Amino acid sequence: MIYIDADACPVKAEVEKVGTRHGVHIFVVSNGGLRPSQNPLVETIIVPDGPDIADMWIADRAVTGDIVITGDIPLAAKCVAAGARVLKHNGEALNQANIGNVLATRDLMTDIRAADPFRQGGGKAFSKADRSRFLDALERELRATKLAK
Repeated sequence: MIYIDADACPVKAEVEKVGTRHGVHIFVVSNGGLRPSQNPLVETIIVPDGPDIADMWIADRAVTGDIVITGDIPLAAKCVAAGARVLKHNGEALNQANIGNVLATRDLMTDIRAADPFRQGGGKAFSKADRSRFLDALERELRATKLAK
């Protein structure tokens, strides 16, 4: 299964295309505002409004062999701990080897932004190269999960 943390996810269409080609069930999880897919392999899950409700829904279900697409580092950490494979939108894989450093960096940057109200910023824009890296990474992860079965 593939779980998409769909709020602000720029690669939903790519996940549907690649997941469908592999015959994988896809859960698109958000708190609303998304047009449901007509694809029978894609299930849109609308969770109640509230902080991290979609994240909790995914974290409660993702297990070994599943793939989670998210930019949310705490959610990624929970899913990695559960044995799921995690990809960020730019194709970066998060796993047991790197999730600790990524989580620590996220926490450090949160502290730095809180200490300096003038140091705000959204990071770099999502690019065509990011989309291409994501597609390659998703294909690799799907093939790896099939080999592991």
